[in-house]
Amino acid sequence: MSAHKARRVIDQIRGRSYEQALMRLQFMPYRGSYPILQLVYSAAANACQNKGYNKADLFISQIEVNKGITIKKLKPTAKGSSCLIKRSTCHITIRLNSLKNLFYLELELKKKIEKIARMGG
Repeated sequence: MSAHKARRVIDQIRGRSYEQALMRLQFMPYRGSYPILQLVYSAAANACQNKGYNKADLFISQIEVNKGITIKKLKPTAKGSSCLIKRSTCHITIRLNSLKNLFYLELELKKKIEKIARMGG
């Protein structure tokens, strides 16, 4: 799948919760939505297994698509000649975070801002 086709799908799920992203991906008419759906499932399973997060609290904090290598194949044509077929690939990076974790990060940030305001003010 090319990076352009993947971005079309990923732009619609960026910043959404885990359940909302799954619902959107299941009902999208694009062919590229199924591999991205599998990627979101896998990322959620890794977050639950490795970090101990709950799937209900997960949201997509960062997701990006980068261009990968171009696979080149030769297609035989008439009179012994051939045509070059280029197949684009992409690298997809997804980062899930927990809403509870985000809440604690916001509290710490507010405390730091208040401390700076007291020192400078």
